[in-house]
Amino acid sequence: MAISLSKNQSVSLTKESGSTVTAVHVGLGWDAVKSKGLFGLFGGGGGDIDLDASCVMLDSTGREVDTVWFRKLESDCGAVVHSGDNRTGAGDGDDEVITINLRRVPSEVQHLAFTVNSFTGQNFTKVENAGVRILDQANKELATYNLAQKGEHTALFIASLSRTGGDWQFKAHGIPANGRTIESMIPMIVRELAG
Repeated sequence: MAISLSKNQSVSLTKESGSTVTAVHVGLGWDAVKSKGLFGLFGGGGGDIDLDASCVMLDSTGREVDTVWFRKLESDCGAVVHSGDNRTGAGDGDDEVITINLRRVPSEVQHLAFTVNSFTGQNFTKVENAGVRILDQANKELATYNLAQKGEHTALFIASLSRTGGDWQFKAHGIPANGRTIESMIPMIVRELAG
């Protein structure tokens, strides 16, 4: 059974999987808040929410090695692949998935940081049921992190994967930020992971 993480908790992938983890799938899901309509009597759709999952690869000093997002769906090394842009959040399950072949991640990469941004500028008061989960190469769910934070922010530094010896640690961050794309968040991510 997957471990449910709280903010700032981390977990060893090998320990949770029970074997060496060679690849992971990091899935992000969300829904638009359902509005109540006129005086709560009539249903009103909450509209679509276009959140974008991204992954920035950093070395131990915080230098950006590569970034994968909806405008660049695969890292130069081929280790990180994005499933593509989901512009609504409609439906059950993961809305966007980032797959990482851990064996192909360059040795200089110490951290992989996962973020979500509202490209259309809607803030997180309009989002519900947001969460991230990580699965191993056998599709065994290792950990989940539910993002209960609502607020005026338009972005979140959700989680990270960091090398620790021969293993990887998955950490829940849940740090609110602002910005339509991951580019605006990189200085904050660097401070958190390499500062």
